Amino acid sequence: MIIGVPREVKDHESRVGLVPHGVTALLESGHQVIVQTRAGHLSSITDEEYVEAGARIVPTAADVWNQADIVTKVKEPQSSEYGFFREGLTLFTYLHLAPLPDLTQKLVETKVTGVAYETIQEKDGSLPLLTPMSEVAGRMSVQIGAQYLEAPNGGRGVLLGGIPGVAPANVVVLGGGIVGHNAAKMAFGLGANVTIIDRNLNRLRELDDIYNGGVITLASNLWTIRESLRTADLVIGAVLIPGASAPRLVRRDMLPLMKRGAVIVDVAIDQGGCCETSHATTHTDPVYYVDNVLHYCVSNMPAAVPHTSTYGLNNATLPYLLQLANKGVAKAIAENPALALGVNTYKGHVTYPGVAESQNIPCTDLQSLL
Repeated sequence: MIIGVPREVKDHESRVGLVPHGVTALLESGHQVIVQTRAGHLSSITDEEYVEAGARIVPTAADVWNQADIVTKVKEPQSSEYGFFREGLTLFTYLHLAPLPDLTQKLVETKVTGVAYETIQEKDGSLPLLTPMSEVAGRMSVQIGAQYLEAPNGGRGVLLGGIPGVAPANVVVLGGGIVGHNAAKMAFGLGANVTIIDRNLNRLRELDDIYNGGVITLASNLWTIRESLRTADLVIGAVLIPGASAPRLVRRDMLPLMKRGAVIVDVAIDQGGCCETSHATTHTDPVYYVDNVLHYCVSNMPAAVPHTSTYGLNNATLPYLLQLANKGVAKAIAENPALALGVNTYKGHVTYPGVAESQNIPCTDLQSLL
């Protein structure tokens, strides 16, 4: 097969879908790899490194999309890339289709096989291709929140860890999964007062043991969230329902209860956000205010640290990409249930229930199409 790696076009998206060691692994399995020139430049990977690994460098995105059997990238295609869609193409990337009906429609119309990193799920419930970027985004959320709490950046002027004689900041983390745990780890390490809110009591017990009671754990409900927001300096939105829209836990009428200059970092924005007032922003224009509460809702946060993110992502994606290439897409997804769960569109149908439910459209059972 021919594996294609285009340069990302989303605003300030600096990651790349394949690294040189992945190129070598694919070549050793008998495949070809074509890479758009400078695709890895912002992740500190040169064209020369790709060539040395065995890839062929091509000048334009069209060269990649038109020749490849499988296109592997990082972020969901932008409207400028829709024209490259065609029947027989497999797209292997983060899709986050739930809040993107236009993209879903284009994938269905063109009969592209859309395999989404974020919905590949193993038997134990883990999301192996979402995990590394969730780790990055969770850790970054506190870093970013601390930055925007500084007065010159529009925040309350609060130091996360405080100092002797002055209380530290109050950090509320909505969700105790990978993002939430990594956010709590960073905030706790910096000395903040940390509260984690989750609906899963067993997960709260695990987190209580991990932090030896050093963080507050609360069962999620409307009252708890509302009261926690009153004292929060920084709120991290870390809620995930795989493939579906994030639940809106922070209601519009809660914001006036919050402190002036408090910060919300909504990591769940890829799936629509967990605040009613959240809308996707970019690294170019990352923040806005609602009721004097600063919102940071950048939908590709890990792109700010592309070298770390790219290699972390590729460590996770490469084994699945090799399965798709070595066995062929249909056989690979028929034989691997985890990979099958990654298929969001196939042969002109939406095949992932979370996407169909979010957009109120029909869902077709994948097995009936194989």
